[in-house]
Amino acid sequence: MQTQTAWATQLDRIIDELQSKMIEVRRHLHMHPEPSGEESQTTRFLRDQFAGEDVSIRQGPGECGLIIDPDPPMPQPRIALRADIDALRIEEANPVKYRSLNAGIMHACGHDGHTAVVLGALLGLIAMHNRGALPWAVNWRGIFQPAEETCRGALAMVEAGAVTEVEAILAVHMDPSRAVGTIGVRAGVFTADCDELTIEIHGKGGHAARPHEALDPIAAAAQLINAIYASVPRAVDAHVPLVVTFGKIHGGASFNVIPDRVTLGGTVRSAGADARQRAIDQIQQAARGVAMTTGTRIEVTLVHGPPAVFNDPSLTGYVRLAAAAVIGEEQVQSIARPSMGGEDFANYLAHVPGSMFRLGCAPTAEGSPALHSPLFDLDERALAIGAKILARAVVQWAKGPPS
Repeated sequence: MQTQTAWATQLDRIIDELQSKMIEVRRHLHMHPEPSGEESQTTRFLRDQFAGEDVSIRQGPGECGLIIDPDPPMPQPRIALRADIDALRIEEANPVKYRSLNAGIMHACGHDGHTAVVLGALLGLIAMHNRGALPWAVNWRGIFQPAEETCRGALAMVEAGAVTEVEAILAVHMDPSRAVGTIGVRAGVFTADCDELTIEIHGKGGHAARPHEALDPIAAAAQLINAIYASVPRAVDAHVPLVVTFGKIHGGASFNVIPDRVTLGGTVRSAGADARQRAIDQIQQAARGVAMTTGTRIEVTLVHGPPAVFNDPSLTGYVRLAAAAVIGEEQVQSIARPSMGGEDFANYLAHVPGSMFRLGCAPTAEGSPALHSPLFDLDERALAIGAKILARAVVQWAKGPPS
């Protein structure tokens, strides 16, 4: 059995040797992105990366996604590493040689990087096992998940057995606001509880020259958006994070016709169940008030998306210790407040404790184009860093808590 320094050094060295492969995989995925629910080619490509390894592989629903375990099975407690593999419907604007070849689709959220990081961590653990270099038995699972952006993929993978016989789960998210060589960690609430908001405003159409003969849903929509933006933040404690944002307005087809219907689409993001309910109550109250004053009929529909990611303190501690060993304790940054972004990693956490950390991927401390930007890219030095942190955390977790 090796000393801690010996196994960790060897694991890091193996992952360094895998760095070119991780970059190659990441660039291939970046060039061939597939949107949520359509990741069949991505799935086949990733399956090929494990050819010749002693693993068992199950495909996810609809032949999208993979669940990978050691073969033969191991009796020890199992920890999972999760990556998301889908891309966004965004036209890439980067002039790089590995830019997307699929028009209107781009890995603008770093999922290609997440996949390469988890792949590198798993291949590193497999290589250590094959060499007899692990300090104790390490049982793991790889989850390559489709459809994160639609917040449906984790639910489907859970139903397919992704967290069956799993006792812990870890994940990473690229962070272009942090320089490569740093990470962000936070125990407790990590991301927002998200709802998809749809509002249908039904009026009576008419001629633009005679609005008195119509019930204008566009005017009602303008009033309602302003009412929600003004009143919802005042319905909750100012110290509680809460964001309501409308991203879609659909109504009308001609400049001189008042339509009979307008549809609004947006999100409600909160850091707690009480704030969420207060926000929903206030939106519905605002809708009733605007409907009464405009004579329109307003229907509010909310679809609950992923709940908040809650990072288990103990697992977050394993990540923090592993990262301190890889990049130095001063480069492990505490995240002060939860993100208002949503993340369907939370849907695994309803079944098993887990932790996600933010991996710095900007080439400079000033940051780089944001997630979901057509100019988003990542500093590929982050891939090996993330893989080392995940792999080290897996090995340390497998040892069990200090006695």
